[in-house]
Amino acid sequence: MANERSIASEYSPRGSWRHYLLGLIVLGSLALILSLDPIAQPIEYHNFADRRSVFGIPNFLNVSSNLPFLLVGAVGLIFYFRGGIGHSRIAWMTFFTGVALVSLGSAYYHWAPTNETLVWDRLPMTIGFMGLFVALVAEYIHPRLAKILLVPAAMLGLLSVVYWYWSGDLRPYAWVQLLPLLTIPVLMVVFKPGYSHQWLLLAGFGLYMLAKVAEMYDRDVFAATGSIVSGHSLKHLLAASAVFAMYRMVVTRPALD
Repeated sequence: MANERSIASEYSPRGSWRHYLLGLIVLGSLALILSLDPIAQPIEYHNFADRRSVFGIPNFLNVSSNLPFLLVGAVGLIFYFRGGIGHSRIAWMTFFTGVALVSLGSAYYHWAPTNETLVWDRLPMTIGFMGLFVALVAEYIHPRLAKILLVPAAMLGLLSVVYWYWSGDLRPYAWVQLLPLLTIPVLMVVFKPGYSHQWLLLAGFGLYMLAKVAEMYDRDVFAATGSIVSGHSLKHLLAASAVFAMYRMVVTRPALD
């Protein structure tokens, strides 16, 4: 009983500046982004550099470069159903499920890019983002948070896409994407890890940031590679590599004392 009280005291938000800091970042970033003017989806977003068709498939590389998401999501789920991953299993399962579904939703979108098809790309992405966010918060703070936070977080992610589609305002969806990027460095710096191999988490973070840069420079990458690969196709490959780093982390890590 004394040991249980000690554990509860260790993970209680009361009196811990680390918990307050994390809460401030989560709520403060939401308040900040909602204080901005509504963010509209630029119509030129759908105008990708590489439009080549191969085997009758339009935008072939942007479509086919989603296959790695399906593969890494599938191996993550296989590991989950074999009893792996450890604490926060349901959150990691949600993450890998979202990743696998991204391959389908993103391929569908890139086959015929419009706001209507983009919805099916973004819905599974929010599942993946929120699954990862909850998994890491639970592992760095307390495993019980996975069960408490997962459903509300996933619903919040899905609603951010629905809100964008009906209102045209990207702010909530942008926050859902931004949240893991803001909280991962804070978790790694101010909380003690529950598992080893956290360098793979850092590697995944870096690969995803490179993916976002490649996405921004879609046409420049396409020109620089002699029209071999566009920045957006490269973004898919880098983002899938980031997910693979997460997979390797949960597969290889032992729990720390």
